[in-house]
Amino acid sequence: MRFSVLGSGSKGNCTLVVAGPTRVLIDNGFSGKELLARLRSLDIDPESLTALILTHEHDDHVKGAGVLARRFTLPVYANEATQRAAEARMGKLPIYREFEVGEAFAIDALRIHPFAVSHDAADPVGFVLSDGGDSLGYCTDTGIVTRLIRQRLRACRAVILEANHDVRMVKEGPYPLPLQQRVLSSRGHLANPDSLDLAAELAAEHLRLLVLAHLSEINNHPDLVWAEARRRFPGEGEVRLLLASQGQVCPLLEVDP
Repeated sequence: MRFSVLGSGSKGNCTLVVAGPTRVLIDNGFSGKELLARLRSLDIDPESLTALILTHEHDDHVKGAGVLARRFTLPVYANEATQRAAEARMGKLPIYREFEVGEAFAIDALRIHPFAVSHDAADPVGFVLSDGGDSLGYCTDTGIVTRLIRQRLRACRAVILEANHDVRMVKEGPYPLPLQQRVLSSRGHLANPDSLDLAAELAAEHLRLLVLAHLSEINNHPDLVWAEARRRFPGEGEVRLLLASQGQVCPLLEVDP
């Protein structure tokens, strides 16, 4: 199983997961033209896509979902509350398939287990995706790390995890107070230390590849993330760590590096 974060941040999010002939996108917050360019940079034919699965209804995750689904007749998987909340933005979908949070479902070669996260959306989720061997965890857009999140991610060899902000930068930055409170709340986004604390816990289990995602361009900086990472992972080779960005496509990575 392989994956690539095609882009991550407040301007658009999308991740590709490949298991044999099965090619699934997690979210699509990019325009059709932009997404196709990012797929083709990896030599992925958009006609080969199998399905699109949604974490939640915010624009940076769904604004390109409906257009893509209609163009390529892609099934869109979401829970009921997310589909209702995103319906006006996405428009009519060619194929909609509903999943229940907490109940695993299959898309061809992939088994997908959605789990609840804490974010200011209708019914937001993360995912654990498995090809029957290795597991990939996807967890962004959550204000806190819950016991459930820990349980779901602990068996994963690779994890895409949010490291959204530096708390000091939020408090001293340009955001108005209500927006600061939203970001810092338990239904906002994960701060760098909370994200790396979780990663260190997971590394004591099975984690070997970590992609930190959804970094704020205003309230974070890669140097701050790397500094937190070095404190948690002082040894060489313990965990391979990459930072996803808004403008650059990650290479196709093996879940079991």
